[in-house]
Amino acid sequence: MAKDVEVQEQGEYSAKDYHDPPPAPLFDPEELTQWSFYRALIAEFIATLLFLYVTVLTIIGYKRQTDTNVGGTECDGVGILGIAWAFGGMIFILVYCTAGISGGHINPAVTFGLFLGRKVSLIRALLYIVAQCAGAISGTGLAKGFQKAYYNRYGGGANSVADGYNKGTALGAEIIGTFVLVYTVFSATDPKRNARDSHVPVLAPLPIGFAVFMVHLATIPVTGTGINPARSFGAAVIYNDDKIWDDQWIFWVGPIVGAAVAAFYHQYILRAAAIKALGSFRSNA
Repeated sequence: MAKDVEVQEQGEYSAKDYHDPPPAPLFDPEELTQWSFYRALIAEFIATLLFLYVTVLTIIGYKRQTDTNVGGTECDGVGILGIAWAFGGMIFILVYCTAGISGGHINPAVTFGLFLGRKVSLIRALLYIVAQCAGAISGTGLAKGFQKAYYNRYGGGANSVADGYNKGTALGAEIIGTFVLVYTVFSATDPKRNARDSHVPVLAPLPIGFAVFMVHLATIPVTGTGINPARSFGAAVIYNDDKIWDDQWIFWVGPIVGAAVAAFYHQYILRAAAIKALGSFRSNA
């Protein structure tokens, strides 16, 4: 039965109703001469700036409203659920707005995963990461500029390992959380799925935003949820605290490992890219 289904699937979808885009070149200097490339960098910078500005202010506002020293209570504010919605909702909005311009990465881990999947060139990946980190620093700095007293008092929305958790647990949380996100990105943008379900390209930002939302619910109590090195780095640069910098490596190593595993899992296991390449080689031999 499984074989019959596979044969039927191959027959149904071998008629070129979808096309996998060719792998991106490792080096593509021609990109540097195209306005569309710089437009994409600007889009990544602005999107990450807006992402950090809104989410950092959401965290600070929540801590201010629940601060018992100034009359707040634990029942005030948006709570962890509201913070998770802020992160997931902003990613949904910003991916929707920028997907057609830059791909809507807004996250060095996503960019790294797509680079490993040969979706972007090395030049584009590196400059995207620079733009994202610069945008994160600018967005966090803007948030501090508007609410400097509250920003300094309530931790600046910076990521660190929470009391009661060790660094190994925090690293594991970041790896798994980033795996969920990058796996969702690959699945939501899979050209084969887009061909089968025409609504998928329109709805792609929604599952990506929900992935961010769900991961935040699980890991806010552990690390404050990074899964985005630019988000963690931008907040660390502006807040500039020793504890934050001591834990900073977790918010780079964890997302990088999680993104790499997600890219390998989707491309070489689910899509069987290695087997297809081997089969093509044998058929041409």
